[in-house]
Amino acid sequence: MRVEHVLLKDYTTLGVGGPAELWTVETPEDLKKATEAPYRVLGNGSNLLVMDEGVEERVIRLGGVFAEWDLKGWVGAGALLPPLVQEAARQGLSGLEGLLGIPAQVGGAVKMNAGTRFGEMADALEAVEIFHEGRFQVYEPKELGFGYRQSRLPPGGIVTRVRLRLKERPREEIRRRIAEVDAARKGQPKKKSAGCAFKNPPGQSAGRLIDQRGLKGLRVGGAMVSLEHGNFIVNLGGARAQDILALVRAIQEELPLELEWEVWP
Repeated sequence: MRVEHVLLKDYTTLGVGGPAELWTVETPEDLKKATEAPYRVLGNGSNLLVMDEGVEERVIRLGGVFAEWDLKGWVGAGALLPPLVQEAARQGLSGLEGLLGIPAQVGGAVKMNAGTRFGEMADALEAVEIFHEGRFQVYEPKELGFGYRQSRLPPGGIVTRVRLRLKERPREEIRRRIAEVDAARKGQPKKKSAGCAFKNPPGQSAGRLIDQRGLKGLRVGGAMVSLEHGNFIVNLGGARAQDILALVRAIQEELPLELEWEVWP
């Protein structure tokens, strides 16, 4: 286990975030010790806005055994999603193609039921192991209340491992599916962002609504609504969390959109 005092801007895809005590846990014993005081869990730092003052709680990050994976066995919650998608395709295993390009760790993807219009994390789950109140318990996906960009994990529960529901398919068929998903991502910005900022209202696209309202290019400090995709807020360099949050609120004054990101604190 490693304990460090860090700036969370170095651990988030938006590149903003203040100080925190970061606990990198590598074994079940580490995890039990790390959770003896108030905590938050950090995945890959996407879909997350950390304020500039940082957080008081210790921040737990999963490594070691929690980052190990076997596509035909257990997959650690600390494993990164993109390599899993590519390795599944190489092995001729289908079920993860719709998650292409999501820069998440498995645990974070489960918690928010990450996905695209081509599929969600919950679609690929067979079982989920969660650490809660000092013990590990395995759940079936139907017990965890998955919905659009949400789940109902036990309060304070930490996803530690999952078993994936993958099916053997011809590799060429999987590659075609991946190419289709990849083509749909071409319009996404390359600058620092936390992914889509807002949830899509039923039957609508948040990005399209933002575009139609003429909000692309709206800027506060170093934060801007992307010119490439209206549902992305990008860090142009030197943005503060307050800039980004002010931009979120300016959009919400124009449109009744629900924020998709988690905000700390």
